Parts: sequence; structure tokens; C-alpha cells
Amino acid sequence: MTGAKPRITTGMLVKWQRVVDLISELADVPAALIMRTNVPDHSVAVSSEGDDNPYSPGQNYHLHEKLYCFGVISNDGELVVEDAKCDPAWHDNEDLEFGMTFYVGYPLKWPDGELFGTICVLDRKRNKRAMMFRKGLQEFGRVVEDDLAMLQEVETRKLAQSELRKTVENRETTIKERTQALEDANTALRILLENVETSKNEVEKRILGQIRGLVLPHISKLRHLDADQQLQSSYLELVERNLKDITSSLSSRMAEAMERLTPTEAEVMQMILHGRTTKEIASTLSRGTSTVDFHRNNIRRKLGLRNRKTNLRQHLTSLN
Repeated sequence: MTGAKPRITTGMLVKWQRVVDLISELADVPAALIMRTNVPDHSVAVSSEGDDNPYSPGQNYHLHEKLYCFGVISNDGELVVEDAKCDPAWHDNEDLEFGMTFYVGYPLKWPDGELFGTICVLDRKRNKRAMMFRKGLQEFGRVVEDDLAMLQEVETRKLAQSELRKTVENRETTIKERTQALEDANTALRILLENVETSKNEVEKRILGQIRGLVLPHISKLRHLDADQQLQSSYLELVERNLKDITSSLSSRMAEAMERLTPTEAEVMQMILHGRTTKEIASTLSRGTSTVDFHRNNIRRKLGLRNRKTNLRQHLTSLN
């Protein structure tokens, strides 16, 4: 078998019925048949109508060498048996059960060369008219094969249309998937841009807070100093260091810590972070050391440093 074949339609069987009826009339035989072969079975597809015809559609035979049609298939061509009773090869064939001693048959094939079956005529006697009609029987065989070719072409076109439809559906699915992917990508990009904008605002807010907490207090102090060069120098040094810290992006932990402190506490914290002693801080702020200790305690409390053994400067360094 070279592949699945199309179903023989009802309309085609009706046409073939007219063909075998015409063959029976023209060849003057009781039986004209179109046989369908599905190895190992061989069955009657269409049979001419007539009271003396013993064959009917649907009759099934097992292919073997004692069937006339087996000889057609084996020869892959014409088989003529004028009188089976006088022919040693056919004197015991199955059709003698019906007295059919005369046989002429030809193979029928699909357009790809695969066997479909046979077309044949049978009689109970020698039939000169049927012998003379052999070419006509062959031509009717070509009509049947043309019908088979048409069925195959229709089936091929149906399959092609089905494949085309699947291709179109697959492309539509692909387009939908790609469109959805683009929409998802656009959504992801929009969210990313929104996150970038949010991060930008947060950074700007943090920098602004750092400037307010780390720089502006010292500038404010400078405005109220008269001519104390040492104090001015100290505050300018703090401003310079803090600006460097801001431009190098202070850690978020340090920024969060700064937000919990007052401006004075933030100022003291920065001096501690830069290694200033309590006495140096007091001198810079023009405050007593007890005031500095008060701010140091507030810083420790707000940072959660309950253990007095924890070094404040080391903790601040870990935050930075």
C-alpha cells in the first residue's frame, strides 16, 4: 500500500452501476462486475442487474489461485478464459459453482499504480460477442480509473486545503502570540520606566535630605561666626567632607539614620564619624562637653544602641 485512499462515493457507485449494466447489455453476458481488492480480500463493488446474475455487491472472497481475478492480478493484465472446463488451469475454479466457465477481466489501478481491483465479465458458455467486446471492456476500465484519479485529486486538494488552513491558523496564532509578547514587553518597559522614575525621585529626595542634614547646618553656623578662623575652618572641613560623601552616594542605612536625628544630632554624628572627640566637638559647637554627651546619648538611643559597650563611631562607620 502506498497510502490511504479516498472513499468511493455513493454518486460514483451509481455511475459505475450504469457502466456495468451497459457492459452486460453490449457484451451480452449475465454478469459484469467491478471488483474491489483489499488483500487478502476481494469483494464485489458493483454488479450488473439481472435475474441470471449470481453475484451481488458485498460478496467477499479470499484471494487465492482458483479465482479468475487472482489470475488478472498475477498477470497484471488481461485474463481470458473461454471455457474453464477445457482449461487445466481453471477447471476447478470457484466460479464454476455458478457455472461461470467464460471469463474476461482487466486490472483497475489508482493513479499512483496501486491496485484497486478488477473489471470483468462472466458467462456460462463461450461468448464470441464478449470476446469481440474486449477492447470496449478495456475502455470502460479506463473510465473507472479516470474516476479513481478524480477522487484522488479531490482528496489531494482537500488535504492541501486542510494543510493551508492549518498553516494560516498557525500563523494567526503566532501573530497573536507575538502581539501579546510585544504588549507584555511594553508593559514591562513601562513598569521599568516608572520604577526608574520612582528611584530617581527617591535618590533626589535622599540627596536633598542629606544636603539639608549634612551641609546646610554647617553653612548656617558659618553665617553666625564672626572672625574665628579656626571654627570657620572646622565647619568648612565638615562641609567639604559631607559634600564628598553625598556625591559618592551615602548608603541608604546612613540616610535612614540621618532622618531620625535632629539637625544638631546629625551634626554631632558627622563629627563623631570623622573621628572628632567629645572635647573637639564641644569646642566646634561652642557647647559644653555635657551637651555633646547628651546628643551622643540621643543618637545611640535613636539608632537602637542599648549596649553601652558598643562603640558609636564603629557603628556609624558600618552604616556608611
